[in-house]
Formats: sequence, C-alpha cells, structure tokens
Amino acid sequence: MADSRTMTLTDKRKLEEELAGLIEDKKRVAEDIKTARGFGDLSENAEYDEAKAEEARVYGRIAEIENTLRTATFVDDSDVSTDVVSVGTVVDVLDVEYDERDEYTIVGFTEADPSKLFISQESPIGAALLGAQVGQIVDVQTPGGLLKLKVMGIRSR
Repeated sequence: MADSRTMTLTDKRKLEEELAGLIEDKKRVAEDIKTARGFGDLSENAEYDEAKAEEARVYGRIAEIENTLRTATFVDDSDVSTDVVSVGTVVDVLDVEYDERDEYTIVGFTEADPSKLFISQESPIGAALLGAQVGQIVDVQTPGGLLKLKVMGIRSR
C-alpha cells in the first residue's frame, strides 16, 4: 500500500476515519502496556507481550495510512473523464462468451466491494479495464479463467 495510487475522495475519507480511530487506539494501547507492566516480570507476562504486539500493529498501520495519504492521487468522481476507463468511472461491459452485461464501478482499494461490483483498479478486472475505450474488448485473466469483456459504455459515478 505504500506506492502511489489513484483513489477516490471516498477512499481518502475512509482512510482518514481509520487513521483517527488508530490514533485513539494508540492511547488505549499505551494504557494496556502500563497496566500489563504492573503484573510483574515482563519476561513471562503474556498481557504485556500482547499489548506490545497490538502497539506494533497500530503504529504500523498508522505509518501505512499516512504514507498512502501522502503519496496517493485522489480524484473527485464528478471530475472524471469518461473517454477511457479510470478510477471513478462506471463501466458497462459485455461478457463476449456468455453474452451477459455487468456494470462495474472502478474504485480505490478501500472502497472495493465485489458483491456490489465496486472493483479496485488493482483487481484483475479493474486492472484490465483501466484505459479501455468504448467498443474495445479486453482480455482478463481471472482465477476462474480468461474473460473477454467488451466496453459498452463509460460514465462518471
């Protein structure tokens, strides 16, 4: 997650909310460590080990989010070009083999929800569709096999 990515403003808000929660967690974890120290010998103190592991997780995630917020490019869904598929667009596609249509919304990783067809630009389908134009057929290698998707339309969210 430390690389420069394109994400939506919704992604940015979600990351900022998670960061705020983690900053609150830092306070709780510090108290847990202080309490665990009171249980005696640190070499055999499971509570202390657990609290230190949680501290490492919280601080690591904070660093990841801060780096992502610092390096990512954020796009406003309403300002997205519909000339090509990009983050923030809704793509109407036709599965050439099965003659079935779906509508995928290309989003950043925090907003991805495959059950709603909100797919990340990092997913196999999202990555294959990025940059495609209406009428273009893209090949998508998925865990279930090769898909041929024809872009039927592109619109903003």
